Amino acid sequence: MPEHTKTASAIRFRSIIVGMILATAICLLTPFNNVYQQATPLGGGHFPLAPFFIFILLVILTAITAKILRSKSLIFTGGELLIIWIEMVIGSGIAYTGMARTLLLNLTAPIHYATVENQWQETLCSLLPQGISPTDPRAIEMLYTGIPGGRSMSWLEVASTIPWQAWLSPLLLWGSFILLSYGFMLFIINILSRQWIHNERINFPLLRVPEMLCSSLDEGRIGRFFGNHFLLAGLLVPVFLHLLNGLHFYYPSVPQLSTLVLAGPYFPKEGLFSGFHKLKIYLYPAFIGFAFLTSRQISFSFWFFFILGGLFFGVLGLLGYTIPVSELGITFGPTLARPEETQMIGAYGIFFFFLIWLARTHLIEVTKESLFLVKSSKSRTEWFDVRYSFWGAVFCFGGLLYWAVSLGMSLLTATLFFSAAFMIMMVATRIICQGGLAYFTLTAAPMDGLIAISGTKIFSGINGLLAGMAQKVLFVDLRESLMPSLLHARKLSHGKSPGLLIFSGLFFTILASLGASILAMMTLYYRYGTRELQLEWASRTTVTVFENVHRLVTAPVETGSWITFFAIAGAIVMLILVVCYHRFYWWPIHPLGYLTAYSSAMRILWFSFFIGWACNTLCMRYGGVTLFKKVQFFFIGLIIGDFLMGGGWAIVGLFTDSGYQVLPD
Repeated sequence: MPEHTKTASAIRFRSIIVGMILATAICLLTPFNNVYQQATPLGGGHFPLAPFFIFILLVILTAITAKILRSKSLIFTGGELLIIWIEMVIGSGIAYTGMARTLLLNLTAPIHYATVENQWQETLCSLLPQGISPTDPRAIEMLYTGIPGGRSMSWLEVASTIPWQAWLSPLLLWGSFILLSYGFMLFIINILSRQWIHNERINFPLLRVPEMLCSSLDEGRIGRFFGNHFLLAGLLVPVFLHLLNGLHFYYPSVPQLSTLVLAGPYFPKEGLFSGFHKLKIYLYPAFIGFAFLTSRQISFSFWFFFILGGLFFGVLGLLGYTIPVSELGITFGPTLARPEETQMIGAYGIFFFFLIWLARTHLIEVTKESLFLVKSSKSRTEWFDVRYSFWGAVFCFGGLLYWAVSLGMSLLTATLFFSAAFMIMMVATRIICQGGLAYFTLTAAPMDGLIAISGTKIFSGINGLLAGMAQKVLFVDLRESLMPSLLHARKLSHGKSPGLLIFSGLFFTILASLGASILAMMTLYYRYGTRELQLEWASRTTVTVFENVHRLVTAPVETGSWITFFAIAGAIVMLILVVCYHRFYWWPIHPLGYLTAYSSAMRILWFSFFIGWACNTLCMRYGGVTLFKKVQFFFIGLIIGDFLMGGGWAIVGLFTDSGYQVLPD
């Protein structure tokens, strides 16, 4: 076998640099493409468009270059391309909903939207600590209206005209919060990765296609991979679909194939099926592909619990229980709309402790090593010694507590809030990575769980304001988030060296992406003004946060007894699920499905998971592993085709006033 076909474990410095440069470029371009052009999002989700599109091009170019030059070594090995890809994924998550989309609005909304009617000046602005927001009113006003004459300026001229002096203190203050949070995530993933990857051997459906592409590249059979008849058949489906619908978007006379079916009108508004009167069926070929590659137990559980959740509303109605929305009190969850959905508060808590219980031996061993009670194991394969991760995590969590307390939050509230936030983040990471959910949203926010357990007094005054702002920055909009990408990065770097170089590359990619994202978003805002941009979701959700904080400060409404009931019910159901899942090998339902029952993501993806599960089940039942290995290429073709068409239309969208969107925003 030629030398270049062997999988290389050594990662060269140049691949780290290339990944960092591409990640930074995506961060600089994403705000303009997503916000101003309203084109297919370059980032978005945990399998973002731009990184995978560029990754495929790099794989093809690497293979062609090796063929033309008859070289025995590749420009980039498959392992290096995977590292480049995950660096781009990390950058794209920071560039938009994962952080930058609402950051600047979050820091200025209580000042800009304060009016005599809402009384925010007296209740919110008076609570803002020194330096947490810009103090120059003109700097804030120009963020929303744009710099006078900004449209006629070049990007560099706009960047140089931004009143950076007014932003220096807020950006340093919030930058320290963001970096401490990211640092904690990095260290925790390094600690937990051995348990999740090696001991539990969880599946990573979102990594299957990139890994297969790179294995084919290293083994010199990339031509056979793309020439597979099943793959080509799958590829043609999204190509035809999005070519036709994309042309219809720009030329309405061209017919289209609808990818959305409004099934709600077929269900009554009352009775057993009343929970489905707003049901929608979305057709996304890529997500059908991911569902096929996911464990059948998990893919079944996703759509099964979604259907069960809808039936639950109908059952309550038949029993005569009509629970008013007012029972929710003050909530911060991005999709929390009905009291029944607060089952997730208890369910998330029980599943978190289940994960800790499974990892108890590993965590005890790490703790003993970190406290120098036993010798450190030499056989570990983490990025670096877990003892450094242990103390790094302690330092970062302590730094977050100091950050919050120094701004006025009580130590108890800060401890409970950050503990709840990272608890939910860890559970969400497991859902995304093990479940193959490229698109995920939370139901209840960290503050919702604490309010349901402890009441609203814990978030009175400055406690609620700081917690609400911090939550909005990093811990509630999990359609894009860093922690799942870090776990993916840890899996992709397994067996590759040097680990410290890979970790350093990820760390500096995060730094570069953070700086580039803030610069790009701020330049865009100051050039056009937020009022001229399509920012309805970002503005509305940010203002809603401060409206809820205002209610906490002025007229806190306690949650009703039904919320406590449903939270306890959710905990009991999850406890039964994890016990049965852990004790009975034949148990057909996975607990992850229950955690997504009321997620808005599942309202979009449930049908894709049903189709993927059904195809996987039929394939294994009537053809076994042999047929599965053949047919999987059809579903891989669905994924590749969807993202290639998404990338193609995104490029078209850069040169037009609007763009055709292939994937959900």
